[in-house]
Amino acid sequence: MRIENELKLGFKDVMIRPKRSTLKSRSQVTLEREFKFLHSDLIWKGIPIMAANMDTVGTFEMAKALGKLKLFTAIHKHYSLDEWRKFASNSTDDVLNNIAVSTGTGKEDSEKVKQILSEFPQINFICIDVANGYSEHFVKFVAKMRKNHPNKIIIAGNVVTGEMVEELLLSGADIVKVGIGPGSVCTTRVKTGVGYPQLSAIIECADAAHGIGGHIVSDGGCKIPGDLSKAFGGSADFVMLGGMLAGHTESGGELIEKNGEKFKAFYGMSSETAMNKHAGGVANYRASEGKTVAVPFRGNVKNTITDILGGIRSTCTYVGANKLKSLTKRTTFIRVQEQENQIYS
Repeated sequence: MRIENELKLGFKDVMIRPKRSTLKSRSQVTLEREFKFLHSDLIWKGIPIMAANMDTVGTFEMAKALGKLKLFTAIHKHYSLDEWRKFASNSTDDVLNNIAVSTGTGKEDSEKVKQILSEFPQINFICIDVANGYSEHFVKFVAKMRKNHPNKIIIAGNVVTGEMVEELLLSGADIVKVGIGPGSVCTTRVKTGVGYPQLSAIIECADAAHGIGGHIVSDGGCKIPGDLSKAFGGSADFVMLGGMLAGHTESGGELIEKNGEKFKAFYGMSSETAMNKHAGGVANYRASEGKTVAVPFRGNVKNTITDILGGIRSTCTYVGANKLKSLTKRTTFIRVQEQENQIYS
């Protein structure tokens, strides 16, 4: 047993200090970025915000809406091949260029990915997703997928420490998914005691990734637009959202009415709800590590995206960053004990 005494920080523990700026308007800020990758020679250009590969968020409908806005969707892994064919054959390039096919580490999963990519080779991203990215089996699976799909862009995770980021990148990943337990419907930290404050995880993992030419995506923990700015300021290349994109027309989950108000179901992918739906129940050797909530219905996701992007542009004007890529160089975090005046919250 050992204890690390160095302070670790989440989004709530810091704010970004303003700096002199020559920008006159938020409209002068460019949020699009262009990325080249460690293993693939493909190039991606867009706004590096991703919808999470949860079946209540990473839907085909979400992909169509976000693709038009140059944002990205990691499609959840529970669609059938026929559903994929119907979606992909009726989608434009601005959608297909901005999606990932998600997979676990099972043989059936990898076979389905192979089939989808053979039928629709214009899809360039694979998202290999497990709750615990520290297993030797997972590392070997990433290496196998790199061998089978040598020029695709591979996203793999989740981990929260620099040495594991390096191992996954060297095994074949291009982008490592960072985050254990910060999600709004994740109970891993409660059930297991395992986790890592998200901002510190981003800073440490980005440092490791960028040192060898890789990238990271911050997955989980964002509650408000300012949290995305903090993630990007901490050197995240991409930010993945779950709860902030739940509850919309394009989100999955059943629409529920209570006392004349509309809600949508939202649940973690390790929750009892998800396991009952996709795995025939919770196996007797494990516990549910997610919760199920009813999110107030919020209408079309475009309105939420407009609010999020407006917030990030505003951050950039406060610190003098004329493009998203420059935000990390212009970011100084200050530790705080209070974020906002909540007298009317």
